[in-house]
Amino acid sequence: MSTVVKFVRNRHSVVITALFYALIWGLWGSLLSSCKNDDAVAVLGDWNRRSDFEGVARNAVAGFVLNNVAYMGTGTNADNDRLKDFWSYNPAKNTWTQLADFGGEARNTAVGFAAGTKGYIGTGLNVNSERLKDFWEFNPATNAWKRIADFGGTARRNAVAFSVGSKGYVGTGFDGNYLKDFWSYDPTKDEWQKIASYGGAKRLGALSFVIDGLAYVGTGNNNGSAEKDWWAYDASKDEWIEKGDFESDELVQRSYAVGFSIGSKGYVTVGDGSNAVWVYDSTTDDWYEQGTFEGSGRQYAFGFAINGKGYITTGSSGSGRFDDLWEYDPTVEQDTDTN
Repeated sequence: MSTVVKFVRNRHSVVITALFYALIWGLWGSLLSSCKNDDAVAVLGDWNRRSDFEGVARNAVAGFVLNNVAYMGTGTNADNDRLKDFWSYNPAKNTWTQLADFGGEARNTAVGFAAGTKGYIGTGLNVNSERLKDFWEFNPATNAWKRIADFGGTARRNAVAFSVGSKGYVGTGFDGNYLKDFWSYDPTKDEWQKIASYGGAKRLGALSFVIDGLAYVGTGNNNGSAEKDWWAYDASKDEWIEKGDFESDELVQRSYAVGFSIGSKGYVTVGDGSNAVWVYDSTTDDWYEQGTFEGSGRQYAFGFAINGKGYITTGSSGSGRFDDLWEYDPTVEQDTDTN
């Protein structure tokens, strides 16, 4: 009898021990599975290479978007020659078309904006590295340039520009000193008017985009220091509103970057920072990282958005110049497979 009881007890012990280890391994497996699923979380925002820019590779161009077509030109090539050729890109056809040369002097570090049915380009540096303040209007319907009233502020380079409603806006930059003044241009009057100065520090090499009638401006460089403050301009009130900083990590702060907006969100990448794509949610005033630009790192690139997709082209890395074009779709999972 005692032998039987002992056997039964041992059998129960074996069963209990087996159940214990099964439970432990089950929990461990669940943890591993959970970690694996976390690692596999989809990163939205995929980049695809499109038709290369057909002009000479360059950086520091100026441009604008009209009727779902991007227009860009000027800049410098790998020999640092200033350029004045001008091009359009149609995303629907994935084609580039050369247009009439820019009407003013060859230049780089100019700015551009669209207002109404016309595009505008001005300021920058000429072949003698002299700062400029002339401005030119481009009419896509006639493929012709016309000089308009000179920019209302001082001659400058590396300013920032945007348009809200029927007016264009230009400000910040460098005229021998770092600047924070801003000016609006009314095409119907061919007139510049000084408006409220930028809410943050002086700077050059900033970026901008517009969401729901508010223009957002930030990043850039002030006396060698990369800036991270972020401001919105309300044109209806001529007022700058401080927003959440563009993060606090030094790896995030940058100048000469690319920014564009899609829906209620703005996107920032490249420049003299990393290739990480940072997203600004205007509804929550928050920043978060979302994937990586899949082209080569670069400064002085040209960025724009058309029909829910963003684009980056041209730019420079050291003495090298780029002519590739990349399209960004924020709704598609990024392909991170490097095999």
